[in-house]
Amino acid sequence: MATPQVETVSTAADKAKLTIAVLLAVASFAGFYFLERRGALVQWGTLIGGLAVACVAFFVSDSGRQLIAFSRDSWREVAKVVWPTRKETLQMTGYVFAFVVLMAFFLWLTDKTLEWALYDLILGWRK
Repeated sequence: MATPQVETVSTAADKAKLTIAVLLAVASFAGFYFLERRGALVQWGTLIGGLAVACVAFFVSDSGRQLIAFSRDSWREVAKVVWPTRKETLQMTGYVFAFVVLMAFFLWLTDKTLEWALYDLILGWRK
């Protein structure tokens, strides 16, 4: 079985795009706090606008394009999943609840048996 080769090559332009995206995001948060006296509309506009531009800068980089490709592939894989029917889901939920109740009863019975054996038989604390 051949293992795929993973190759990460990052160009200077790609690094610059990522740096610009990070700086824009930081600047938008800084602008949000520094423009407090200008009003909420200016604050939120600066934050949302700066983050939008930062997202655009990220998605034009190689890392952004890889994230988009990964998201598309993931969505295609989710579409291939065979989801259970409502009846199957309710049946499996019922089985899980029944198992939990049986396990709780078993653990309670074990606890009480050990309590009786230790405290009553061995130590004789309860009379």
